[in-house]
Amino acid sequence: MFENLSSKIEKALHTLRGKGSITDINVAETVKEVRKALLDADVSYPIAKEFTDRVKAEAMGRNVIQSIEPGQLMVKIVHEELTKLMGSETVDINIKGSPAVVLIAGLQGSGKTTFSAKLANYLKSKKGRTVMLVAGDVYRPAAISQLQTLGGQIGVPVYTEEGNKNPVQIAQNAIREAKAKGASVVIVDTAGRLAVDEQMMDEIAALKRELQPQETLFVVDSMTGQDAVNTAKAFNDRIDFDGVVLTKLDGDTRGGAALTIRYTVQKPIKFVGIGEKMEALDVFHPDRMANRILGMGDVVSLVERAQEQYDEAEARKIQKKLMHDEYNFEDFLSQVGQIKKMGSMKELIGMIPGMDKLTKNVEISDDAFKPIEAMIGSMTPYERRHPACLNGSRKQRIAAGSGCSIQDLNRFLKQFDDTRKMMKMVSKSGGKMPLRRRR
Repeated sequence: MFENLSSKIEKALHTLRGKGSITDINVAETVKEVRKALLDADVSYPIAKEFTDRVKAEAMGRNVIQSIEPGQLMVKIVHEELTKLMGSETVDINIKGSPAVVLIAGLQGSGKTTFSAKLANYLKSKKGRTVMLVAGDVYRPAAISQLQTLGGQIGVPVYTEEGNKNPVQIAQNAIREAKAKGASVVIVDTAGRLAVDEQMMDEIAALKRELQPQETLFVVDSMTGQDAVNTAKAFNDRIDFDGVVLTKLDGDTRGGAALTIRYTVQKPIKFVGIGEKMEALDVFHPDRMANRILGMGDVVSLVERAQEQYDEAEARKIQKKLMHDEYNFEDFLSQVGQIKKMGSMKELIGMIPGMDKLTKNVEISDDAFKPIEAMIGSMTPYERRHPACLNGSRKQRIAAGSGCSIQDLNRFLKQFDDTRKMMKMVSKSGGKMPLRRRR
């Protein structure tokens, strides 16, 4: 995300690197380029100007009292100001209540229904809550079936009332049902509406008034850029929502919405959608987003995702197998599955500091593991559990079954063997790579 913005800001800040000191001239040159980068990212001119004016004032003020290389000082200041612009602090969702009611609002096509299911999955899997989804979009029949399908995928019940065209009544009945069944959170998906459609805006205002939700979230497609900010303001004027959700942040977005929507409506961004999978939802952390925009990666989020997928019992089992040379293709496939659950490969690589530059012109696909999965899938259960049994005839059959060449298969088998040996060495040394003694 933010590839264009990141590269342009980095280029702007590069002008100060190697300079002996900060001066009016070189700071003015730098902030001018930063302002251009923000404008290209669809940030409005008044906000971009105010931002760069603050950066310039901070740079000139700190230059007097801090002995730090000018380029590093400017990066530090831009990071701080970006974090402030996006809200400074992470703001959690309010799910206090019996049940807590979360009302979802937004434009048509912004991704409300998918987000509703993602949020249900997040609250169920990470917060341990029992959740009920409510199909409150009475105008688009596909929305009800879509929500039912997504609810089935994540194991969350979906409340519907066929034939009822009153979303307030449906939601009220759903809350009563949730209380009876002991659900702790009710998420009400609503119809998409245009800010200029008075009738539809009256309807969402009535939902807010009658339900008195603990949390009202405005869902916006981040790819709509500055229009997203204007729409957020119109909705906030009518329903005074509690927080913003940015969807499709993994797409070809310029980043303007993420940077300025909080500044404009003075409401926190609470979640960002970063993919199509039900797990592809992140809590919004302003400081971590500033890191990503400045090309610093996001190691904290990467570690958190790894920890979420970490299975201690499975890890002990793998370690035991490695010690006894029993690690096999089924174990390897299981670990690949855990990596894939962490998110798209492109996003994961972008979280590692410096990797975005190294892979700038490299096509990173989520299909990278498919050839390997096809090879392992073409093996018999015995072959998957006993890698040493793969002889010439077995390899010929596996290659033909997976659609790869013998050379590709042999290359994978060598990589698998090398990985297994390295993992065994690390396992024996208690997690540290043993150093070879020099002769």
